[in-house]
Amino acid sequence: MPALSPADKRDVSPQHPRTGPVSAAAPAAAGGGAGFSGRARASQGTAFWFAAGAFAAQMGFGTAPTPLWPLYQARDGFGPTTVTVAFALLVVGASAGFLGLGHLSDVHGRRRVIASALSVAIASAVVLIVWPSLPGLLVGRVLTGVGIGLMASTATTYIADLYGRSHPDRPASGVPGIVTTAANLGGLALGPLIAGIIAQWAPAPLVATQAAFCAVMAVFLVLVLRSPETVDSGSAVRERPARFALRPAGASMFAGASGMAFVAFAALGLFSSLGAVMIRGRLGIASPLVGGVAGFVSFGSAAVGQLTMGGAAVRRLLAAGIILFPVGLALVAVSLSHPALWLYLIASAAAGAGSGLLFKASVGQVAGVAVPESRAGVLAVFFVIAYVGMGVPVILFSLATQWVGIEPAIIGFAVLLSAGAAVSVATVRRRLS
Repeated sequence: MPALSPADKRDVSPQHPRTGPVSAAAPAAAGGGAGFSGRARASQGTAFWFAAGAFAAQMGFGTAPTPLWPLYQARDGFGPTTVTVAFALLVVGASAGFLGLGHLSDVHGRRRVIASALSVAIASAVVLIVWPSLPGLLVGRVLTGVGIGLMASTATTYIADLYGRSHPDRPASGVPGIVTTAANLGGLALGPLIAGIIAQWAPAPLVATQAAFCAVMAVFLVLVLRSPETVDSGSAVRERPARFALRPAGASMFAGASGMAFVAFAALGLFSSLGAVMIRGRLGIASPLVGGVAGFVSFGSAAVGQLTMGGAAVRRLLAAGIILFPVGLALVAVSLSHPALWLYLIASAAAGAGSGLLFKASVGQVAGVAVPESRAGVLAVFFVIAYVGMGVPVILFSLATQWVGIEPAIIGFAVLLSAGAAVSVATVRRRLS
């Protein structure tokens, strides 16, 4: 998750909307709950890194199938369209998690929701291991999405809360934003790379990959349960904040920013769902490691772009993103018309970097127009829109390839997404003036 702009930092304050500041010396007072309530909790500074690690591990688990889709195709005998449907089921689960559950940390506590997210993801890995068939894959992907829906907006807020309370003298620090960027997009990037390495050399690669991520997430579940809470869910005053509330005149900014997130995730969704399939079918490369590297490049470039321009003004982010994004998509089309792996990697890097910059600008603006008491709920709706962008367009793209072929389909995909990005960026720029 990208860093918030200085104007947005006021919303990431080390206090709960109902209870005011909570002292770093008394984390356990707000940290009641099952599991480790009677034991010493980690400090808020240590818990900051536990939360970041848990976030990265679960995001990596979500993108781990990127180089594995050809293996699933061979095992279960389905085609590219089914790949996109299976991939998009993550969106269904994530949307349910974001809309139905993503706001709950504002009331019931960040730690509880993150622990629940990890538990659902572990259950998903178990399903994928013990049910090796297409139905098991589909159920597992839905559960993976639910876990992401619980995790993403909550972890973003929790990391900011923990840093604010462990460093009350740094209210405008960009560290939480940098760390969430590294955890979110870094995790998404490492997932395909780790899965590709496992699939290249480990026996039973589909089982081994799920087991590896399951073990890592189980470790972070224990660590998160040892962490302090930052929301006083036991307060006698139990006001329930609105799930979705924007500051006055914030609707158009939210719409423009959400549009940018939609198109950015649509491009990343293409690389995640069909990248390895296109590399195998169009470039003739069957190596899972190469498929993992390609997924790593697209998400890694998004992370690097955000971190490199971490302190840049929103207008600079928009300017760089709206150049890199369409150029990268255009190069993807060229790389498939004139098959070359090096060109595909450059194209995915450019499109990934552009996507990351647009997303960074969008999430910062959404955080800025959210009412503080509903920040997690507003981010949940924002993430639903982004993840719908990750799922629906790639299904339509897959269907289009069956009617017109891959080259016209990718050209149309690139044109439509570039146009959507231009309209969304123009909307956000008008609101900035």
